[in-house]
Amino acid sequence: MSLLDLSHPISVTEASQRGVAGLIKDAEAGEEVVVSRHGKTVAAVVSARQLEQLRTLEGDLRDAALVIVRAATDSGVRGSLDEALTAFGLDRAQLEAELDADLAAGRP
Repeated sequence: MSLLDLSHPISVTEASQRGVAGLIKDAEAGEEVVVSRHGKTVAAVVSARQLEQLRTLEGDLRDAALVIVRAATDSGVRGSLDEALTAFGLDRAQLEAELDADLAAGRP
């Protein structure tokens, strides 16, 4: 799948002349319709299948970015839960007491 071709947009006026049915027909046929107003791209009409593919790619790119950031910033140092609690000024007993109080008060 390719990204949207923004090099040949149609105007809002031309899109209006084609009508919604015409734009949808083009999208269903796999054609990407890019619409511009005053020379600036403002919209695109694509098939539902292509939109889903774009959303999947977006998710994949986010996942890849997280992996890259993690790999670039990971020092390899690991700590325990108790160390993390201490770093935030908490301890297990305090958290357990808060949980017991919430449960006793009927709060999930």
